[in-house]
Amino acid sequence: MRVYATPEQYTARPGARPIPPGEDIAALLARASEDVDDALLTAIYDTDTDGMPTDPDVAAALAAATCAQVEYVAEQGGDDTGAAGQWDSVSIGPVAMSGRKGGPVGSEVDLGPRALRALRRAGLLPGVVW
Repeated sequence: MRVYATPEQYTARPGARPIPPGEDIAALLARASEDVDDALLTAIYDTDTDGMPTDPDVAAALAAATCAQVEYVAEQGGDDTGAAGQWDSVSIGPVAMSGRKGGPVGSEVDLGPRALRALRRAGLLPGVVW
């Protein structure tokens, strides 16, 4: 499994959110790296034999996106299933949802806005339709 950011990279960022006690930052970064990987299924960049980017700018973008994704998941209540924070209001019977506020419609991964921007600025994502 590829993990694009280290705990040190996470905590060294200006304004980084503290990790709540009892949370495993390494596990959070690993899950966020999976989200970043899912978003990059069609991205083309050079990698080493472990699948890690060889270009320092790409590596920095993936680290920034991973750290931003950890914060985004925490802001959504720590639910990394992609369900939390998606709608302003949800009713179950009969079903009614309103105010979608997550990632791009049709996206299988719910990347936070800062993670999307980091990947887009690095040229790893095309424009996204919201």
